[in-house]
Amino acid sequence: MSSFLRTMKEHPGWANVLMAIGLTIVIVILVFIWLNFYTHHNQSVTVPNVKGMTIEQASEIFDREGLRYDIIDSVSSRDVKPGAIVEVVPSAGSKVKNGRIIFVTINSLTSMLATIPEVADLSARQAMAQIQARGFTNVEIQYINGDYKDLSVDIQLDGNTLAKGEHAPINAHLILRVSNGIPESDVDSISPDSIPVEDVNSADEKWF
Repeated sequence: MSSFLRTMKEHPGWANVLMAIGLTIVIVILVFIWLNFYTHHNQSVTVPNVKGMTIEQASEIFDREGLRYDIIDSVSSRDVKPGAIVEVVPSAGSKVKNGRIIFVTINSLTSMLATIPEVADLSARQAMAQIQARGFTNVEIQYINGDYKDLSVDIQLDGNTLAKGEHAPINAHLILRVSNGIPESDVDSISPDSIPVEDVNSADEKWF
């Protein structure tokens, strides 16, 4: 030990080198300790499946798991109710660090609108194709009296006739009215007053 100290005194340059190496080793050790604490080494959280939940419900779960969230987008989806979560990034089941921000996409609170097409004088099949092409899926056919069978008359929503170019929610319950081939005049003509009644005093009955 004494010879080592004597050597360091005789060669002060080596002492400086050894001090620098020792200081570097200490700094590296301290950096690893800090990184291990800062990144929560070997500690991870599973992203919960919150699809279909409201943001209030999901917030409680995120807080419990030590996660944060940020709403980044709003879309229109038929898969979940308005205001519910449609997608999360990273996806459910992924392993993330504690405190990680989860990016959330929610379903729009208002339904997306689409334009009503012209369906008058089209066949029922053509009219249905036109309606579905605009994005409407909840469409019911209702037959009414009319001269031509399977001929489209109009589109109704809540009892009101929709004109071409009007807008309606794509998930609205639309009624496509189609004629059944029975003219109104034929229906009106069938009444008790129109049924012929034979006169009992006719000439054919005067046998006496």
